[in-house]
Amino acid sequence: MASQAQKMPLGLRFLTNGFIVIWLIMAAFPFIWTFWGSFKVELDFFSIADWTNALTGEGTQKTHGSPFTGAGYYGAWVTNEFWTNVLNTFIVCFFVVLTSLTIGTLGGYALSRSGFRYVFWLLIIALIFRAMPPITLVAGYMLPFFEWNVWGILPTAIIVLVAINQPFTLWMLHSFFQNIPKELDESAKVDGCTQFQAFRHVIIPVMWPGVITTGLFSFLLAYNDFAVTAMLLSESNRTMVPQIAAFLGTTYTEGNVMFAVAAVVSATAPLFVLVMFFQRQIVSGLTAGAVKG
Repeated sequence: MASQAQKMPLGLRFLTNGFIVIWLIMAAFPFIWTFWGSFKVELDFFSIADWTNALTGEGTQKTHGSPFTGAGYYGAWVTNEFWTNVLNTFIVCFFVVLTSLTIGTLGGYALSRSGFRYVFWLLIIALIFRAMPPITLVAGYMLPFFEWNVWGILPTAIIVLVAINQPFTLWMLHSFFQNIPKELDESAKVDGCTQFQAFRHVIIPVMWPGVITTGLFSFLLAYNDFAVTAMLLSESNRTMVPQIAAFLGTTYTEGNVMFAVAAVVSATAPLFVLVMFFQRQIVSGLTAGAVKG
């Protein structure tokens, strides 16, 4: 491989590296620009007269005596208590991931070891439900939630997000379990394990990267959701994404749009940390389907 790379024409290597650099800049620019603008005032970041004000911070200098200010973060986190939305988001994500993985691992393992024909149709039905727009499921839950007087609280959003996410986790974990030889189960049973003990002590450790990968995708679905949480949660129980939309919906009040910008940066930063922390498990999980035992 190294000799092939060395034989690559200089022009082609330059073109390839240049394309990668340009692609990285284009991909990272929106977040970098938003992060930079979160330390400006609205008149600078959204300047119509001169876009360079977003770089120099002329209006920010006049208002705060410095080209940078943390007013957007203070307004979002302290004045509007954005920290409560962050807490609500992580509560929802924790229980969605916990419930989805518990049901998904047990169900995926059972289906992967079952020889009945109904397994195929169960997976097809799960796929159909996953393909449906989430808003259709939300509409079905609205009436009973109102009648039982449970609308607006976090458990209602958790229930619906699990219902939307479960087909995906079932499909993904089923495919991971299928790539684990059944001989491992049989060997564990020969050694005296029950079916559940074989699942817990032998199978799960082998496919742990797949569980991490599936859990991360489940987390991202709940973390980035807007349609479900916006419709099912009250104003006091909003998660981050609906609250950011609420900041943007009050742009007639000067400064509120910068609360949204600061909140966007605050909501995006943990995702970078999460992906970097679990990058090895994610790669191992995504490539596990290509490895046969």
